[in-house]
Order: sequence, then C-alpha cells, then structure tokens
Amino acid sequence: MSALTKTDFNFPGQKGVYHGKVRDVYNINDEQLVMIATDRISAFDVVLPKGIPFKGQVLNQIAAKFLDATKDICPNWKLATPDPMVTAGVLCKGFPVEMIVRGYLCGSAWRTYKSGVREICGVRLPDGMKENQKFPEPIITPTTKAEIGEHDADISKEEILARGLATPEEYAILEKYTMALFKRGSEIAAKRGLILVDTKYEFGLHDGEIYLMDEIHTPDSSRYFYSEGYEERFEAGQPQKQLSKEFVREWLMENGFQGKEGQQVPEMTDEIVRSISERYIELYEHITGEKFEGDESEGLAERIEQNVAAYLK
Repeated sequence: MSALTKTDFNFPGQKGVYHGKVRDVYNINDEQLVMIATDRISAFDVVLPKGIPFKGQVLNQIAAKFLDATKDICPNWKLATPDPMVTAGVLCKGFPVEMIVRGYLCGSAWRTYKSGVREICGVRLPDGMKENQKFPEPIITPTTKAEIGEHDADISKEEILARGLATPEEYAILEKYTMALFKRGSEIAAKRGLILVDTKYEFGLHDGEIYLMDEIHTPDSSRYFYSEGYEERFEAGQPQKQLSKEFVREWLMENGFQGKEGQQVPEMTDEIVRSISERYIELYEHITGEKFEGDESEGLAERIEQNVAAYLK
C-alpha cells in the first residue's frame, strides 16, 4: 500500500503553498485554498517518519461529511472535494486560536488534573473527578495556534480578549458555534454507537463573517469512545475502548517518546504502520456507517494533480 507523504504541485493560479504537519495547503489566486490531506502523521507536534496508507483519504472524507452535516449551524469554508484526499474552499483569515471542547476528563486534561491542577484555560474543575468521567456540561479549553516548530499553548478566554486575538463579539460567536457543533457531532456519534469525547475547531473570517475552517470530527482532531461498555469500564477504573489518535501517542510513550529534546521516535515497523492504517479505516466506517473504499493504486500524486486541475478549470 502506498502513502502520500509529500506534495509539490503547481496548480493553475497558484500563489503559494503551506506545508503543515499533515496537510499541504495551496493558495489559488488569493481566493481559494486547495487542502491536500497527506498520509503524514504527527504526534506530540512531531511528524513521524513514515506515512499511514489511506489516512489522508479517511480524514478528508470524514471532514467533508461533517462539514456538509453542520452547514446549517454555521457557514464553513468547503466548496468541493475534487479528490478523495482533497478539499477546496474559500480563503479565510484564521483566528490564531483553536477552540477545544471537552465532554469528558481524559487525555492531556486528565494528565494535568492528575498532577493536582484544578483550573484549565480559566475553567475551574471540581475536585474528586476520575479519568474519563463526563463533565456536567462540556467545557471549552482553547489553545494558541502554534507557529511551525512550536507547541500549542493553553490560553483562557480572558487572555484571548486581552491580547486582541478576537473581539468580545467574535468570541461569543466562536463559543456559540463550538458548543452547537459539538452537540451535533455528539448526536451523530451516538447514532453510531460512539461517544464524541473531545474535539477542536478552527474558525476564520471571510467577507467579515465567521466561517468554520479546516477539518472537523476526524480522528486527528477528535477523540471517540465506544458507547457500549463505557459505564462498566469507567466504574471498574479500566481504560476506555477508543477510536482516536491517542493509541498512537500511547504507543510512542510506551516506547519512550513524548516529543522531548533528545528522544528518538521508535521504529515504525510495517506491522505498526498497517495497524494504524486499520484503526483509521475502522473509525471511518464507524462514524460514517459506510464501507471505506480505498484507492490502492501507486499514482496518488498524479491522480490528485489531474483531479484538482480539472476542478480549477
């Protein structure tokens, strides 16, 4: 199985390209973005040395489905999906924050809580909570949007407003959209036997209006638990069965890597790569209720180039 880890296209009207951790974003005439979901995978803000077959297609197709399924809540950037690994959409000026919303205490929030901290991003947390416990109401814990090579950092609503990263009016809309999108995502997940545990959203301005940008409700931006057995596992203090990228982070931590200086990424064997690919496909099929149709041909780059060029005509 082939994986697309690098792109270097020259599309009609191309003004520039931004190579992110996992996405390559092409600016077309300062009007549209062509976002290619590559098969690169990152964890702890580090791009791992091997690509994961079908990962880009999984992320792109899940995001496209959720963008369509939530456009009644707020406008979003998507115009078309000219290729299974590509979304084209309107160019927005992004807010330099990510809106992270959490329905349950787990992941980095649990690690912080376990260390004794009771306030995250200005949100006060009750004492006596356990790992994977549901919050009385979902909480928003924003982070800054890191520059390349830097880590995202927690930030409070008060700091966002004090630093002028959004106006009070804009932030009120960001909060409203975040909660409404999370509610919709949770409802869709519940129909599929899943719990949407936490996720992140990115927003930007287009013609003075706030738009949802980037991906939404994918395994890279979200964490899902299986509903079945959640209560039993929680009561027994056992780890939850989950569909997210957390299993990649756990594998890295077990092998002594957390993205810290001097640490080496463990060897990514063919078996590990295949198992990660299978987990991504599993999430796609669970969350969409559809069979995944992967293109196993070698010429991924050629296919993308042809499809995007045809779309831009």
